[in-house]
Amino acid sequence: MKNINKLLFILLFIIKPFYLFSIEKEPTVHLQLLNSQIAHQIVSAAVDDCTQKGYLVSAAVVDRNGNLVAFLRNPLSSPHTIKVSQRKAFSSASLRTKTSEIATRRSDLNFAPDILLIVGGVPIQFNGNFYGGVAVAGAPPEIDEKCAQAGIDEVSEIMEFAD
Repeated sequence: MKNINKLLFILLFIIKPFYLFSIEKEPTVHLQLLNSQIAHQIVSAAVDDCTQKGYLVSAAVVDRNGNLVAFLRNPLSSPHTIKVSQRKAFSSASLRTKTSEIATRRSDLNFAPDILLIVGGVPIQFNGNFYGGVAVAGAPPEIDEKCAQAGIDEVSEIMEFAD
């Protein structure tokens, strides 16, 4: 009986490491992405909100990797708002925070490629899932941020039930 216990004990130490390494892990990661309809609703609501406040703006939505997904520009907005809104959206997606929260704290990021630390970029997150960023350009920066948030708020009810 003693020998059987020793044998079982030894086998346990020999087999256990193989078992730990043989547990298969999924080779892929599940990502949730915004569909184009939701992205367009966000930019449309953001531009509409700023237009109602009397500002001529552009709005951009980028995905989690900073790639442009949706863009809308008031035809009367200044041409610089195109790139500014895209770079603010890229910054909020890349850094996963509002540009207003990092604009004053992180001067070291001023030289990072495509990062624009001007208030107006907001990350898009619902139910703990990160989707990207939205930004508005053309109004005063604080108004830009409010309009970007209005775009997110427009789809929040739909996204709360998405899974």
